[in-house]
Amino acid sequence: MARIAFIGLGNMGGGMAANLAKHGHDVRAFDLSAEALDRAKKAGCLPAESANAAIEGAEAVITMLPAGRHVEAVYTDNILPHADAGAILIDCSTIDVATARRVADAAAAHGLAAVDAPVSGGIAAANAGALTFMVGGSEAAFSRAEPFLSDMGKAVIHAGAGGAGQAAKICNNMMLGATMVATCESFALAEKLGLDLQKLFDIASVSSGQSWSITSYCPVPGVGPETPADRDYQGGFAAALMLKDLKLALEAAASVGAQTPMAARAEELYTRFANGEGATLDFSGIIRMLKR
Repeated sequence: MARIAFIGLGNMGGGMAANLAKHGHDVRAFDLSAEALDRAKKAGCLPAESANAAIEGAEAVITMLPAGRHVEAVYTDNILPHADAGAILIDCSTIDVATARRVADAAAAHGLAAVDAPVSGGIAAANAGALTFMVGGSEAAFSRAEPFLSDMGKAVIHAGAGGAGQAAKICNNMMLGATMVATCESFALAEKLGLDLQKLFDIASVSSGQSWSITSYCPVPGVGPETPADRDYQGGFAAALMLKDLKLALEAAASVGAQTPMAARAEELYTRFANGEGATLDFSGIIRMLKR
């Protein structure tokens, strides 16, 4: 088992760090939140007084932070100056591709191996150790990171060179954002047409309209498997996070001249939802706004 530094113990990071501890690793955890540190301690992690204290002697350094500026700051101020020469650096945050590549290049300049490894699966999957990781980095770095990622997930996929994990994540979530809007529109229309929503689920889930947004994350309460819709859209994947990912996708598209009209419209709708009633709701709760 390995000594692991885990920095960032929010809704996702807390569950991920806990699963590493369950697998017998010596997890030195750090977060600015005392409450998050207390939860990590109860889950079997050892709270660290600072990021530097967590990093000292770690064989792997894992970060799960809100945005690119946070990742770059922690790498610049803490990880690169203090990580052991043999440590593997794993950033699981969802950030822009350009920052992910800059961080990887900075790590290489310090003689350190690094990968970007954003996740798919949400809070429940993080707690259950059932995340999917899409990983960018060299083959050698991926091979070193994969055992740690496997202890937190059900699938670990090497997407390509540095930044490829972030590219895969934003493309995936761009599809998710657009398909969830279309799914919500369809159920809202079905309701107005007098169609039983369970019947629409039964049909669409095995027909050409099938998508993950229907079969695994249906936005209608009482239809399909249990989802945040059955908990009044609490928990799950926050609308604000979906909006963040759509903005990252549009920024990336603009940087390479790609046309993304569906993503642009989804971003407009999620901006309205996340800045209004959806501020604290799951992203599937956008059906409420669309029904009006």
